[in-house]
Amino acid sequence: MHEAASGDSQPGALRRQLGLSDAVVIGLGSMVGAGIFAALGPAARAAGSALLPALGIAALVAYCNATSSARLAARFPASGGTYVYGRARLGEFWGFLAGWGFVVGKTASCAAMALTVGAYVWPGREHAVAVAAVLVLTAVNYAGVQKSALLTRLIVTVVLAVLASVVIAVAVSVGTSSGPAWSDRLALGDGVTPGGVLEAAGLLFFAFAGYARIATLGEEVRDPQRTIPRAVPLALGIALAVYAAVSVAVLAALGPLGLAEATAPLADAARAADAEWLVPVTRVGAAVAALGSLLALILGVSRTTLAMARDRNLPHGLSAVHPRFQVPHRAELAVGAVVAVAAATVDLREAIGFSSFTVLAYYAVTNASARTLTPAEGRPPRIVPLAGLAGCALLAFALPTASVVAGSAVLGAGALFYGVRGLTQHRGA
Repeated sequence: MHEAASGDSQPGALRRQLGLSDAVVIGLGSMVGAGIFAALGPAARAAGSALLPALGIAALVAYCNATSSARLAARFPASGGTYVYGRARLGEFWGFLAGWGFVVGKTASCAAMALTVGAYVWPGREHAVAVAAVLVLTAVNYAGVQKSALLTRLIVTVVLAVLASVVIAVAVSVGTSSGPAWSDRLALGDGVTPGGVLEAAGLLFFAFAGYARIATLGEEVRDPQRTIPRAVPLALGIALAVYAAVSVAVLAALGPLGLAEATAPLADAARAADAEWLVPVTRVGAAVAALGSLLALILGVSRTTLAMARDRNLPHGLSAVHPRFQVPHRAELAVGAVVAVAAATVDLREAIGFSSFTVLAYYAVTNASARTLTPAEGRPPRIVPLAGLAGCALLAFALPTASVVAGSAVLGAGALFYGVRGLTQHRGA
């Protein structure tokens, strides 16, 4: 397996180029993405005034998953994330299922995110802008992971500046307003249901899912046994602080009902704070954040594709590493091509609910794998992977029925493919 892989010591391995700050920034680029501009409204519709408790539940599950991911990534510092961990700790089938769900689900997410970029940049020409964005970001990734980290650093800086501007504008407005007290808008009201809170937590959970990108890139991180366990909680903690501050701000500005009805919550919060100049700024911030999410998604999918190709669970030719740029160039080009075609022909923004379900299944395998670690291997406290596993299952089945059905179908197709391929290989042996 990939245990104790050093990356550089293996033929065809990727070069370890990412330090602590690079890993944290890549994680933040995945987490502080377009979701912060769009997820709060649907979450408020589900949870009502219990948006903040739902955020807390999502953060708790994310913490458990992040801890399990970090311990496993330190033990197995190779590209592929949970695909590698599942194969090593639970068996080939569970690793394959995790990798399949991640690649299929996140490829659809890539196309949806590209179309989100297009919708912000040039409404009415979403598909053309989406394809251009995919091609540009694929070229950046092809030029080396350091180039990707540098662009992500710029994107994160812009997005955090925009979010901070909205939070400060709302704080100033609320502090000088004679309207309803902000504490009243944050208080729990009537109509809150456990199911609604869990559904909102499931929606908000994916805002935190980017910490897995650090683990997926484990083969390109310097001193992974030390760097990854530090980078993952750092990125998650910063993202949680940002999401909490923004959630409090928009709730204070709009109230639960106003937030539930908002299609652009941050822009609406800026208007409510009499900061009309911030409205176009939030639009730019959303477009830049969507680009950051797309960049990180392409990185993650290409590295998992690389790992699966190495084991011949995908065409082996995709495992090639560029001799100069030290990236899985064929995997990156293949992922970019598939995403570009999908973004050019199909609008997946309303059809990727299955991605939510498959990602939770992916993290369930992560936690189950972490449970098998011994203390000498860096096992986290037993409650952490158990709580993470239970949390993933709870949030997965709290998602809308259509998402559960579609996600189950994707995983079922993967299991069928694995079984048929196994029978074919057995008969040919």
